[in-house]
Amino acid sequence: MDLKDLYRDVILDHNKRPRNFGRLEPPAFSARGHNPLCGDQLTVYAVMDGDVVSDVRFDGSGCAISVASASMMTEAVKGRTRAEAEHLYAAIHDLLTRADAPSPPELGKLAALGGVREFPARVKCASLCWHTLQAALQGAAVPVTTE
Repeated sequence: MDLKDLYRDVILDHNKRPRNFGRLEPPAFSARGHNPLCGDQLTVYAVMDGDVVSDVRFDGSGCAISVASASMMTEAVKGRTRAEAEHLYAAIHDLLTRADAPSPPELGKLAALGGVREFPARVKCASLCWHTLQAALQGAAVPVTTE
């Protein structure tokens, strides 16, 4: 299976059956994100147990790439430390924005998001949830926007 097939299959799977979708009551941290270009809107909720993301969920609406990326993100960061989540954020940001970015092995299925680079207008769709998670973990009160 080549990267394009993997990208398509992973995106379709996570869009049709998003993991960790729904509100988390009461979250220790939350942030809202909005992509005005295509209308994606989501809220990321996180519960911390010390320095570990013990639970994370998202809700909202968006395109297939936005929903799939949020679903994959929640699976990837649950059970990780804040520093590990921030490291994943940086790796995904590079993967989405740098043409020559490597795909580190620790990304696992997240590497499929590298396929979004072929569609520059969709990079913001894939990165919105990651920026929103970052804001939630930092306790930011201002909604995140990709503009």
